[in-house]
Amino acid sequence: MTKTTKIALVQMQCGPEPEKNFAHAIEFIRDAAKQGADIVCLPELFRLQYFCQTENHSNFALAEEVPGRSTSVLGDIARETGVVIVASLFEKRSAGVYHNTAAIIDTNGKLLGKYRKMHIPDDPLYHEKFYFTPGDLGFQAWATARGKIGVCVCWDQWYPEAARLTALRGAEIIFYPTAIGWHPSEKKEFGKAQHSAWETIQRSHAIANGCYVAVPNRVGHEAPAGSDGIEFWGQSFACGPDGEIITKGSIDREEIVIADIELDRVNEQRTHWPFLRDRRVDAYIGLDQRMLD
Repeated sequence: MTKTTKIALVQMQCGPEPEKNFAHAIEFIRDAAKQGADIVCLPELFRLQYFCQTENHSNFALAEEVPGRSTSVLGDIARETGVVIVASLFEKRSAGVYHNTAAIIDTNGKLLGKYRKMHIPDDPLYHEKFYFTPGDLGFQAWATARGKIGVCVCWDQWYPEAARLTALRGAEIIFYPTAIGWHPSEKKEFGKAQHSAWETIQRSHAIANGCYVAVPNRVGHEAPAGSDGIEFWGQSFACGPDGEIITKGSIDREEIVIADIELDRVNEQRTHWPFLRDRRVDAYIGLDQRMLD
């Protein structure tokens, strides 16, 4: 029989009170478990409103240790519900060193490990370089009770190198906790193309690596004082190893986006479309350089 893993992508709106967001996320996890989910992935920095829209030193007080209180509580929830949890958190490593970190918690409540976001953007309203030190744990995969998964975070999703190295670690599903949306002033002119590019690049990662890709995004409009803010575009989705979208969320509603993952398809796809076999690893010298003259 085909081995099926049911994943749940939590598409949620994040308010100004971290504890309310945390409690809301736990409700989503319990609800997803009742729907039969085996793995639940929360969106990027789900405990917080997207504070990186401004450069404000007071926001560093929002950070926490990982492992710490949040991972401890989520560990209890994982044991209670029997699900794997992927949770994106604002990690305080030490004074002056902070990371955008995803914690991977197995069904027994154990913290299997963490991934620190490697690619850090600096765009209008996305001032992440002010807050986050680039990750130093590399690209990884974890053998959970529900399948071998990899995790990258948001801006990482634009980089084929990140997906490739995660897949080479054996990931059957790559999760991308995400916080992406439109600048309201740009949406009319560029919005359709921006969303299309975001979805297309991740579907291409699935094809190139013969694995599933799953992307939970937040929804809602968040605007700091004096700013048009960001309209997070939702549309959380999962696609198969052939890049076909198998489930997709709405643009503006909170919801749990469920997908059935047939893990045998990973082996089948990689056998019939043997991109990993045919890689010319002897010819890729230079990929570790910024530019080639």
